[in-house]
Amino acid sequence: MEDLYRYAVVLTGGIATGKSTVVELLEKQNFNIIDADKVAHAILDLNTEGIAMLFGEEYVKKGFIDRKALGSIIFSDEQNRKKLENFLHPLIKEEIEKQSAVFDKHQIPYIVDIPLFFETKNYDIKEVAVVYAPLKVQRKRLMSRDGFSQEEANNRLNAQISIELKKAGSTFVIDNSKDFIHLEAEVKKFINHIRSKHASK
Repeated sequence: MEDLYRYAVVLTGGIATGKSTVVELLEKQNFNIIDADKVAHAILDLNTEGIAMLFGEEYVKKGFIDRKALGSIIFSDEQNRKKLENFLHPLIKEEIEKQSAVFDKHQIPYIVDIPLFFETKNYDIKEVAVVYAPLKVQRKRLMSRDGFSQEEANNRLNAQISIELKKAGSTFVIDNSKDFIHLEAEVKKFINHIRSKHASK
């Protein structure tokens, strides 16, 4: 599929950098968005037997994955995290490719929301926007938003590549270190950048 991802723009970031808020702002501007997390959740629910075989029956309740229980062992144990990733990522990639092929036919830019884009190195997409907030802001938001202890927050932050490395590897930075008004302005700049870049294609 030579033209696969031709019009794709990855949106990524780190936990608690505000990527979900950016997605909401982009949706209001009628951007088509492929959400890797939603794809992953759907695939999880379709593969309860595989999860039970990998981690145990206690992580499946009434036919659904107990996400909180599974998350507690995934974020505290790298071996378990790798085991889940090896199981899920090929299935997620297959579905994202299917959806991307449809959007590419329209020949307009679309967003592929992939939280672990840099971690998986699984997608040959050149245009990458990162939603950025410094580590201390991420930690503060996690502890405030989710009620995590500092140790729990650090476990989740340490499970991802540092936001500074993601920032360095991106082609566009959406800064979310300040307030909502600032973020709205950043998203507008991003939209203008993407639309102008693809206008001539």
